[in-house]
Amino acid sequence: MELGVFSLTDISPDSDDTAVSRIDDIISYGVLAEQHGLDVYGIGEHHTRAFAVSSPAVVHAAIARATSRIKLTTTATILTVLDPVRAYQDFATLDLISHGRAEIGAGRSAFAEPFALFGEDIAEYDAIFAEKLDLLLRLRDEERVTWNGSYRPALVNAEANPQPTGELPIWVAVGGTPSSAVRAGKLGLPMALGLIGGTLDHAKRLIDVYRNAGRDAGHSDEALTVGITSHFYVGETRDRALDDFFPYYHRYLSPETNGGRGFYVDRDQMLHLAARRGALFVGGPQEIAEKILDLHSELGVDRFLGQVDLGGMPHQMVRDSITRFGDIVAPAIHSIVPTHQKVSA
Repeated sequence: MELGVFSLTDISPDSDDTAVSRIDDIISYGVLAEQHGLDVYGIGEHHTRAFAVSSPAVVHAAIARATSRIKLTTTATILTVLDPVRAYQDFATLDLISHGRAEIGAGRSAFAEPFALFGEDIAEYDAIFAEKLDLLLRLRDEERVTWNGSYRPALVNAEANPQPTGELPIWVAVGGTPSSAVRAGKLGLPMALGLIGGTLDHAKRLIDVYRNAGRDAGHSDEALTVGITSHFYVGETRDRALDDFFPYYHRYLSPETNGGRGFYVDRDQMLHLAARRGALFVGGPQEIAEKILDLHSELGVDRFLGQVDLGGMPHQMVRDSITRFGDIVAPAIHSIVPTHQKVSA
């Protein structure tokens, strides 16, 4: 089972953070994650000034030159508003810079702003995503591509340049939409499921939809890989972790932080979500290890990534969480489930 952390790169309005300081921190967290033995580091893509990073491939390139082992993924690349040819070239270049460690997590976007910025029709975002994902896969899988679609000029015998070191991994990022899980399953692509509310039972329903669609399409269980992403903090103890994390979690989700789109969470709601089967991965090392092992044993999850910095969490608090995850939690999990062991569910 692969373990890692990621940043969505939010800049809290109630902190002293700037785009410069956040990018410096985000790069340092990727380096730290490798130093403490984690397998994967992810960066999100956003297109408003509430976030520091609009081009994860560029920031990952800086991390790539300071690391040698950790996989570099996105959570997620907003393929709906991007040119698949340019996206493929960017990540193929990152793959060369990192000597084969680049991945793409392709998503539709949970925000409206990128559609206006790039001139795409949000009313057609699902059809646009499906078409662009098809082209992205064709660019990866075919030496020369002849392709025609509705949302981008046609290609005739086109060669994408450069080529990565091998087959570029492409994941499909899924929120809570069953049709997105079906799409990933039919294509036989790995699914990265965002678990930000509910329980393991909610995740299981979508994972079952994904695996059933994949099996019906003729894909093997080995091809049907599942990753889970969630809000995350590893504290010294359960109670200390909950106390330390709550102010930043409350701030991160609140409407004031999210332009009126968020919601208020109180401490009791947080405690409910942080319980053994809840979606929130906050606690001491033992609690976090138990919850991740539950994902693997009950849902057959192959990868877990925790959103390690949110709501203006102090730099040292984030570094301590990454360190505990890598030094204490990961060895406890890998003593039971090795990094590359896969369970069919």
